[in-house]
Amino acid sequence: MNSIHNRPLNGINKCVRIQADDVFLLADLQVPEESQAIILFAFVGGRTRNNPRSQHTARVLRNRGIGTLLCDLMTEDEEAEDEATEKYRHDANLLAKRLVAVTKWAHHEPDTRELRIGYFGACAGGAAALIAAAKLHDKVGAVVSRGGRMDLATKSLHQVKCPTLLVVGENDTLGIELNREAMQLLRCEKQLKVVAGASHLFGEPGNLEEMSELSGEWFKTHLYSPFSHEVHSK
Repeated sequence: MNSIHNRPLNGINKCVRIQADDVFLLADLQVPEESQAIILFAFVGGRTRNNPRSQHTARVLRNRGIGTLLCDLMTEDEEAEDEATEKYRHDANLLAKRLVAVTKWAHHEPDTRELRIGYFGACAGGAAALIAAAKLHDKVGAVVSRGGRMDLATKSLHQVKCPTLLVVGENDTLGIELNREAMQLLRCEKQLKVVAGASHLFGEPGNLEEMSELSGEWFKTHLYSPFSHEVHSK
């Protein structure tokens, strides 16, 4: 179990470069002073760092004392190709593979190796987060998926061990159906939250804030509570 004495004594705010197989990924690392956990973001496409929704949720988490790593899971060339062909944005297995590499980096990086790790994913990134969590088991302490494409992770759901929160907008009819089906397959501690009046992207006033607060509460409960799953650095 991580010791309180191993928490970062000073806040961290920097851009990092992470190798994932034969490519390098860019990420923004921000860890509040004395944080005990860090959340790795997995969004559809390669624009995680510049996505206003991911930035908003990351700020909410940091306001709760939780670190964030916003990593673009595609290179600039892949993103440009995806804009034209949509080749990568639905490839949850590729995104999961990249997320696993980023997780291993976080477990060895001096600034983050003592922090418990959680995942926050959206759309296909939500599926990627659960696929990666199924592969890494005790290296991941909690997952939140916002409007996740759970149909892309069906084969992995029963292998997920960590507490998982699925958040869907009330007006996202397909998303609700996919996430309810996923709830039947998950064998871990799990919860489905439907945000009233919200669409798939939670763009309505107040809905993104509510979703972000729900996520922060989930992570705080399961990554900080003494009764939560312990995640050991290896």
